[in-house]
Amino acid sequence: MTSDNAVAEELVQDAFVRVYRKFDRVENPAAYLRRAVTNACRSHHRRRFLEKGHEPERPLPAGPPEIDVMWEQLQQLTPKRRMALVLRFYEDLKIDEIAEVMDCSPGTVKSLVHRGLASLRKVVET
Repeated sequence: MTSDNAVAEELVQDAFVRVYRKFDRVENPAAYLRRAVTNACRSHHRRRFLEKGHEPERPLPAGPPEIDVMWEQLQQLTPKRRMALVLRFYEDLKIDEIAEVMDCSPGTVKSLVHRGLASLRKVVET
């Protein structure tokens, strides 16, 4: 969800500290941790957006042109669609787990994944 490894490590570390402090009160630590990392990432991007007045550009990974095009298209998706796709296919979470992390219904997650994939397919077909 962030292209800077150092920032990602810091966000995850902060999330682990929060989970540790509330461990005895947390029903599902894995889901709570995913949610904490997601929220930390959103807050980080929101702060950067407000500081710079625009969303920061994310560097594209080096690789074959097809991967570059796909990565670029993934960055063009809405944040919710991008998050749903990353959680589903990169983190390999189930629909119910994604719904819990994103605080929405499983139907909404299915819709976000479906529409996100449809957008990516358009790029592949052209």
